[in-house]
Amino acid sequence: MQHILTENLLFIDIETVSEKATYQNLTENWQELWTEKTQRILPSENTVAEFYEQRAGVMAEFAKVICISIGYFKYEGEVMQLRIKSFYADEEKKVLQDFIATLNQMEIQNNKWCFAGHNIKEFDIPFLCRRLLINGMPIPEYIDFQNMKPWETNSIDTFQYWRFGDYKNYTSLKLLAAALGIASPKDDIDGSQVGEVYWKENDLQRIVTYCQKDIITTANILLRFKNMPLIEHNNVVFVK
Repeated sequence: MQHILTENLLFIDIETVSEKATYQNLTENWQELWTEKTQRILPSENTVAEFYEQRAGVMAEFAKVICISIGYFKYEGEVMQLRIKSFYADEEKKVLQDFIATLNQMEIQNNKWCFAGHNIKEFDIPFLCRRLLINGMPIPEYIDFQNMKPWETNSIDTFQYWRFGDYKNYTSLKLLAAALGIASPKDDIDGSQVGEVYWKENDLQRIVTYCQKDIITTANILLRFKNMPLIEHNNVVFVK
């Protein structure tokens, strides 16, 4: 990690929700598909309808992406800033199109950049690839980890890095931040509440803010891994 320039890092975090507000809003065919998908993991105390509201938002076949936030370091003189841009909408395809268009421009300007994030190899990147296909969109080569050898993937995953080879270990972003003395991003909502905030409160902007906080926290975790000073709040810039 030490050899990777901070300027080449692109932090990423996504927020996802179920495509329908409730199980009852699904067609009969999709209700059957949900039951088949979850029958082996359905807790005994839950109905399929209850489990839909709890878990559908993280299963790519039943969910949609409503927000993608990216962050990158940029020097202004001798001061390093963290710049954050978010793509968000109720219409998933617009979110994906705007995100990919921005990455394509980055690829033209600097093809040495790499993704950075927490658990992006097992969640964010695979989820985005699945949703791109579902929306009839091509998967750009730089995000198609499925067709790369492990050492070819252009990514740094703080979740994987913290394992240090211990594959039995799972550490949440909140716990890792606390362990490293970094302010928690979960000071308002957490991932389990995103669906409720979206479907019941209709507050997409609150979810965007939550996603951006995850970017800030992950960026500071990576700086800690590199033994560099953390980003101060006044050096975080939100880009429209």
